[in-house]
Amino acid sequence: MPNERVSKTVLITGCSSGIGRATALHLAGCGWRVYATARRLAGLDELSKAGCSLLELDVTNETSMAGAVSEVERNEGAVGVLVNNAGYSQSGAIESVPMERVERQFATNVFGTVRMCQLVLPGMRRQRWGKIVNIGSMGGKLTFPGGGFYHATKYAIEAITDALRFEVKGFGIDAILIEPGLIRTQFGETAAGSIDGAAADGAPSDGPYARFNAATAKATKEVYENGPLAHLGGGPETVARTIARAIGSGHPRARYTVTLSADLLIGLRRALPDAMWDGMMASQYPRPK
Repeated sequence: MPNERVSKTVLITGCSSGIGRATALHLAGCGWRVYATARRLAGLDELSKAGCSLLELDVTNETSMAGAVSEVERNEGAVGVLVNNAGYSQSGAIESVPMERVERQFATNVFGTVRMCQLVLPGMRRQRWGKIVNIGSMGGKLTFPGGGFYHATKYAIEAITDALRFEVKGFGIDAILIEPGLIRTQFGETAAGSIDGAAADGAPSDGPYARFNAATAKATKEVYENGPLAHLGGGPETVARTIARAIGSGHPRARYTVTLSADLLIGLRRALPDAMWDGMMASQYPRPK
């Protein structure tokens, strides 16, 4: 249960579904004061009924981000806990994804996360207490073919959180990285659909990567539905419980992996030489040629 001597109000980005929605519900149920945000508030009635305050927040829009943080600070004094959850996966071979989609991927997954940190930190420093939780991924430690841009954003979140942790600790602020493995949400379906979206934006649908991209979309969707790793994954509530444990700790760990799939694959990638990892990937994905 949060301590009321300083503002320990929680602001969560990307609450329309999945991890964000589950985290808002879980933390509200644990007694935290929660501001649940999304680009559009339609469909968030469940969160409101659970006691969450709702705010529109688009992490690719400066006015929207600054306005949401200012609203929380007016009402609560400061954002005590920031959960940077908003994000998605842009899949497709590196050469085949239009740059507009690459920029959108980084704007959402990286630049939005950084800017939200910058906006909440002055208030956290004033009260000498705060926790910033960045949702990374096991994909920040390893790379699957066809996911280069998504993985690049999660590698970036790893580096940013590691640097931030050192920089803000002296102000009484913890920076915490969450590394989920396979989480059963709409993530896989959205990632697979992003390949079709890239084609609609100008990527060739019959070029040298057509077979590879189609196989990547199929494999990505299937692994979240009935692949062997799905049995080692978990629902979004598993991430929500981990976040609750992290922010409730007086001495949180630097990073928390979530699900056996994360532990297994991160450990496997660490153990395998690059050539062996590439060989394993070649058994799962067609090599473009």
